[in-house]
Amino acid sequence: MGNDGGSIPTRRELVKSAARNPSTSELKATQLEAQTHAWTYCPLSNTPLRAPIVSDCLGTLYNKDTILEQLLPSADSPDEKSASSLPPHIKGLRDIVEVKFTTGEESKKICPITSKELGAHTKAVYLVPCGHAFSETAIRELKGDRACVECGTGYEAENVIAILPLGKEEKGRLEERMKALREKGLTHSGKKAPGEKKKKKEKERGEKRKLDGAEVEESVGPEKLKSQSQETSSAPQSKNSTSTSTPTPSGTKITSTGIKNASTANLTAKVLDEQEERNKRRKLGMNENLKSLFSNTGYNAHQQKGGDFMTRGFSMPNKKA
Repeated sequence: MGNDGGSIPTRRELVKSAARNPSTSELKATQLEAQTHAWTYCPLSNTPLRAPIVSDCLGTLYNKDTILEQLLPSADSPDEKSASSLPPHIKGLRDIVEVKFTTGEESKKICPITSKELGAHTKAVYLVPCGHAFSETAIRELKGDRACVECGTGYEAENVIAILPLGKEEKGRLEERMKALREKGLTHSGKKAPGEKKKKKEKERGEKRKLDGAEVEESVGPEKLKSQSQETSSAPQSKNSTSTSTPTPSGTKITSTGIKNASTANLTAKVLDEQEERNKRRKLGMNENLKSLFSNTGYNAHQQKGGDFMTRGFSMPNKKA
């Protein structure tokens, strides 16, 4: 350091470039690099993309053999399994579509209409369900003809899937498309989702049960249903009924219980009356144990001379006149 013609940089010079935001050209270069990698390598296995190539509902490209390996059950434990796993929206082969690229010189992917190379520099799309890939500009120009140029299969406008989209609008459109397909019970490839028939049968059974219940109500009639509801409502009241006492003009109370047997009912009423009287006495009167602690005659010191120091006291003798 020093005497060698060099310079010692200060901290300000070192952090000057790190503090600034990246420029537009730098962002484009980073984006182009990411797109080139996504067009070249499978994101699950990090191996080069090779035919057959498949795509999911979001336009991501995968190797089909890698998808099959992930879908098939493995004998390895979860720790020994590969760290890469399938996205949650890929549950079977119906959730992917095989993308059929047209290859040109040096095995490059090209558009069969414009002969442009498909890749990071060109926006590309593929059609569902056939899977043929084209450039976006070619499909836009042929929007009046809703049939694939390669195979003649018809397609809908919403089934034009962008390959590796960058814009938020395009990604949002693909997500909305999948929501609409799930509501219809369909997958990305346009086929019915597995288990949809079972759900449909269960729904039909539920509707049939509701219809049968409505028919039973109509056949029974509203008056009978009303009487049944009254009986069910009165049942818990009889179960939860407690003994009540009604005063008579003579002052005595007649305790009524829900017991039908006369002798048992009288005995129960008598016991309940005694218990009620006992409770009243306990509340109003004083406990016998507490009464024994107090004396009604008062304290006399002369009588307590022979007691202990706790009971002895001193009192002035009364002067006789």
